[in-house]
Amino acid sequence: MTAAPAAAEDAGHPPQWGMLLAVLGVVYGDIGTSPLYAFKSSLILFRGIRVSDVEILGILSLIFWALILIVTVKYVLLVMRADNRGEGGILALMALAQRVCVSPWMRGMVALVGIAGACLFFGDGVITPAISVLSAVEGLEISSPDLKDFVLPISAVVIVLLFAVQSRGTGSIGRLFGPIMAVWFVAIGALGAAQIAVHPYVLLAMSPWYALKLVLIYKGMAFFVLGAVVLCVTGAEALYADMGHFGVSPIRRSWTFFVLPTLVLNYFGQGAVVISDPAALHNPFFLLAPHWLQLPLVVLATAATVIASQAVISGAYSMTRQCMQLGFLPRMTVVHTSSTERGQIFVPQVNLGLMVGVLALVLAFKTSDSLASAYGIAVTGTFLCTCVLAAIVFRRQFKWSRWAALGLFGALFLVDLIFFSANTVKIVEGGWVPLALGLGLMALMTSWKRGRDLLLARWQQDSLPLAPFLARLPQSRSLIRVPGMAIFLTGNPDYVPTSLLHNLKHNKVLHEQVLFVTVQNLDVPEARTRMQVEELAPGMHRVVLRYGFMESPNIPRALEDLPARGVKFDPMQASYFLGREVMVPSLAPKMALWRRWLFLMMARNAVPATEFFRIPYDRVVELGVRVAI
Repeated sequence: MTAAPAAAEDAGHPPQWGMLLAVLGVVYGDIGTSPLYAFKSSLILFRGIRVSDVEILGILSLIFWALILIVTVKYVLLVMRADNRGEGGILALMALAQRVCVSPWMRGMVALVGIAGACLFFGDGVITPAISVLSAVEGLEISSPDLKDFVLPISAVVIVLLFAVQSRGTGSIGRLFGPIMAVWFVAIGALGAAQIAVHPYVLLAMSPWYALKLVLIYKGMAFFVLGAVVLCVTGAEALYADMGHFGVSPIRRSWTFFVLPTLVLNYFGQGAVVISDPAALHNPFFLLAPHWLQLPLVVLATAATVIASQAVISGAYSMTRQCMQLGFLPRMTVVHTSSTERGQIFVPQVNLGLMVGVLALVLAFKTSDSLASAYGIAVTGTFLCTCVLAAIVFRRQFKWSRWAALGLFGALFLVDLIFFSANTVKIVEGGWVPLALGLGLMALMTSWKRGRDLLLARWQQDSLPLAPFLARLPQSRSLIRVPGMAIFLTGNPDYVPTSLLHNLKHNKVLHEQVLFVTVQNLDVPEARTRMQVEELAPGMHRVVLRYGFMESPNIPRALEDLPARGVKFDPMQASYFLGREVMVPSLAPKMALWRRWLFLMMARNAVPATEFFRIPYDRVVELGVRVAI
């Protein structure tokens, strides 16, 4: 993923049609399929009451203003201005906010907010495929009630197939996403417009008075309604997260001139259907279409939900890589599925975990109405985290006055908080699922970060500074220099790698050419300068390789640029020396027992450095060392 599209926009170039189609397929899949369940889940809360225009217009007004305030104002107009060198997303925003914070305590709190948002995003990644696929396949019940018993099996098959093809990448399939979603938006907009033509006065719901009227009449009941209305803005975070891949302009134009109008038409059309026939309450989306068109609409809806799920799954892969690069997760296998697009990756461990989680939710909740109770908390929780981080960035980086930043983002935070609070009442019904997932992932991430920090501190305490070591090296008469190149990986370029000390202790030899290689992970999407080379002594060089959080390290490929820097490098003559850390419990641990257990478990299951850094297995020498934490 690159920032080129954003740069093109800054230059004033209008986005191309192909880019706009791609945006529809990747960015708007989630929010574009919300009409399948959002209006129905909101209106179904009144099923014990004779539904009238008050309830219908009130819900439509709440949905309309949620789309305007949260998506249009907050994300499209404001948050998307806060790009981290062209990249967006909760972790990119966190890195940007940390950069403008001078206090270590403030940086720590910002990191905590960013991690919380990322964990809730993973919870959303489990729920979105489940509720989207279920709500689409449930359309079979409308066209043919006899197929009701096949909804769960078909949904499970679709989900398994969806995750099974992930290893093949989305390059070839991705070209179909845009056109399919374009057809989807045109179809749902047209179906809604046809019903609005019958009852045009539903457009009065654009006035906020009808939302206020619903709140005034139902009071506490309206609070529950807000918990369902928020489903219409699920996927809003994708607008910001995918900004680096597509640029700001295509996302803004697609939303303003195409996606938002078609969504509003469809929601208002569903309201018109229920006004015409209150019995349509149980599934107003599919009853927008005549009976002969309902089965094709089910097929189209299933395709759209698969695309929406694909976007969330791909986002989970990217989020995982970002967490690894920023030091919040252990190394995992990252497979690049495209030779041209670095953003297209596949993480097998995450894919398996998501598939198991999605299937478990489908089999446990069985219907999209039941699953809707679990959906809102993850979405609104991420909204709150984004709002806090954006306020810091706009205040510190964009130099907004304190009152302007607090006033505007405080108001938006209040809106998000109301929606979040409305969803907390659904914790018992299923809202505990994303909370449990988020808290579990947060425990894993914070434990890994704490453990790695302690390990680094312990390593620096026991290590030998590099400068005095090199100064004494020529005086060692027993040391034998042998032909070849030795590459020692070290986490700190100012200290002697433990693997080198062990090699000298046991083998008493040093290669003619020695490279001390350090990989630095930056808090920017992509490193502008990949390599820094410094000669320390004859035949000995320090090499620092820098990678952004959107990049995957490949040490052998990076070292191929050494000859251009005046350093001889023959990959067939190079041997890589790594220190394998065997971590054992300390007698005086500095971590809670449960955190230490989590850290040691993740360390044992982490992908080896050789695989993560793409180092050839037949050129690696590993020297073990026990470290107590």
